[in-house]
Amino acid sequence: MRKNIYFILLLSFFQVTAQQLTSKASVSVITCGPGNELYSTFGHSAFRVYDSNLGIDKIYNYGTFDFNAPNFYVNFAKGNLIYQLSTSTFSRFLRVYHYENRWVKAQELNLDTLEVQAIYDFLENNAKPENRSYRYDFFYDNCSTKIEEVIKIVLKERVTFNNSHIKSSKSHRDLIADYTNNHLWSKFGIDLALGSVIDNQASKDEYKFLPDYIYQAFNNATIGNDEQPLVKNTRIILNQKPSNINNSIVSPFLVFLFISLLLIFVTFKNYRAKKRTRWIDFVLYLTTGLVGVVVLLLWFSTTHTATYQNYNFVWAFAPNLVIAFYMFKKKFPNWIIFYNWLLLVLLVMMLLLWVAKVQVFNIALLPFVIALFVRYRYLTLSK
Repeated sequence: MRKNIYFILLLSFFQVTAQQLTSKASVSVITCGPGNELYSTFGHSAFRVYDSNLGIDKIYNYGTFDFNAPNFYVNFAKGNLIYQLSTSTFSRFLRVYHYENRWVKAQELNLDTLEVQAIYDFLENNAKPENRSYRYDFFYDNCSTKIEEVIKIVLKERVTFNNSHIKSSKSHRDLIADYTNNHLWSKFGIDLALGSVIDNQASKDEYKFLPDYIYQAFNNATIGNDEQPLVKNTRIILNQKPSNINNSIVSPFLVFLFISLLLIFVTFKNYRAKKRTRWIDFVLYLTTGLVGVVVLLLWFSTTHTATYQNYNFVWAFAPNLVIAFYMFKKKFPNWIIFYNWLLLVLLVMMLLLWVAKVQVFNIALLPFVIALFVRYRYLTLSK
């Protein structure tokens, strides 16, 4: 009797209009392995509803967006990312991952007929045009976090997620680094764009913005008062074949090391010759100023939660964009000397922030910061 009441309440809550499934129906969590492109390097999660009696084999995918939406690129830049729950057949979904050579695993959930129906009804209702959109957040509201969220909404206290399998203490930046070893320039861009907020230690729940951790979370979750495993069985649907893709591109560290050595060499030559290479200073100040402006815009002019408190502005100092034009002159004003002393203080501040782990900067910046220090110190001696 209690079960019938429970089911009726669920149906009324979700305003069910979906098809009635049979006793053969099942719900699975689908986890897909990382791909070779940056957008796919963190993997993917989705729901699968399968009913062999009715010929239903459907994927519910919270990781899609519409390129043709009005002002898409403006909204993307501002952080107003609108994602959607889309649906497709499982076979069509699987073809993509077969083509991209990515593994796919299915965790069939240990649910009774009423619970399967309730999740199906929720997903069908959520996939309607008026309900399918949501504001995406890479760390807190994405295709992976939605999986646990849906289960908690539908099954409420019947399901318990146990995070005891997470033994490490990592920041969000550490977790990103685990997946970007083959994307060194992308990692450099991420470290440049994202602020100190991602250097705080992530809670165990916050690990689950990554599909691998959602997969583990479901493996360790229980359902019902008798604490039965939430996952009934796990199947590997696609295996990843060995790949010969060569990721040996020139790393950011080597590029910045070369630039830094060149800058130090030019500075030494200038010091010996007592003649300043003005175009070097112009390019240096202009570039660091432009980067600084971008960093500040991401911090203050967008709703991206991960770009806040970005101390990259300390070395990429936005006012350099204006000072660059003074540096192109044969003789710059005396106050520029005091300005360069300020830049030296900021570089020391950056190193202190780095050592204290207030913000962890990309290692490729280390030789460049040293070269900047050498150049700025030389410029405090120039007139």
